[in-house]
Amino acid sequence: MLQCNSVTKNFGEFKALDNVSIEVPQGKIFGLLGPNGAGKTTLIRIINQITIPTEGEIIYNGKRITEDDVRKIGYLPEERGLYKKMKIGEQALYLARLKGMPADKATAELKKWFIKFGIQSWWDKKVEELSKGMAQKVQFIITVLHQPDLIILDEPFSGFDPVNVQIIRNEIIALRDKGATIILSTHNMESVEELCDKIALINKSKLVVTGETDAIRREYGSNQVELLYRSTDKVQSMSDTFDIFSDEELKGSRRAILDIREGKASKDVLGELIQSVDIVSYRELIPRMNDIFIKLVTGK
Repeated sequence: MLQCNSVTKNFGEFKALDNVSIEVPQGKIFGLLGPNGAGKTTLIRIINQITIPTEGEIIYNGKRITEDDVRKIGYLPEERGLYKKMKIGEQALYLARLKGMPADKATAELKKWFIKFGIQSWWDKKVEELSKGMAQKVQFIITVLHQPDLIILDEPFSGFDPVNVQIIRNEIIALRDKGATIILSTHNMESVEELCDKIALINKSKLVVTGETDAIRREYGSNQVELLYRSTDKVQSMSDTFDIFSDEELKGSRRAILDIREGKASKDVLGELIQSVDIVSYRELIPRMNDIFIKLVTGK
């Protein structure tokens, strides 16, 4: 669907992006991650042709991206851009028309979305009467209204309470399931784990890592397992399959973290334990994206 090939962007002496290459697969949710100032927004603006790269190119559906392609993209920027004095319905209709939607179709689709989000009473209100979260809902609707094949969401959960965060998450999943390709730029690592099929992490203008989310989580794992078991005594390391990292009492049972020894696998540890331990649960400990993010950005 979308390829960024060796994209570099200089602003004078400052290098905002340094030879960044990513590939966004069709029909997937792609997480674009990085700390503030890493270069994520610069890359998004290059994709949308708001600015041009110093070097490199953007390939969209097999060819260099054009202005006509950009018109078909749905883009929700981090900086909100609604006109405060305009009525919400009029503004949403105006922006839909800019995307090429006929007035009657745009009005009908907007009303469906307003009803779905429970905001039909807002049609004649002005933007300045809305909270940040309410305005964000309106901008999300405008972003996806014309059913774009590629949707770019820059911090889409900003300003939302947990209930509305879940509403937007559900809509993002629904859009993907209908075939849309979504680039999600966010600092919400919980959302990354829940939503993203693939990610790219940019730090200090460079691409640090890219790949499938689950594969990256496993790659940066510590090769540990968690064992919950019923016993008054600590589990014993009976052979060469594991070492005991920790073992503590936990509400009538015990919880142990075991380090799998080099050359061994989780199934080897389980096969050994099952012969002598009353197991309540057993699972691999896969690191959270938040921990991986901090490790890759800080080096700690």
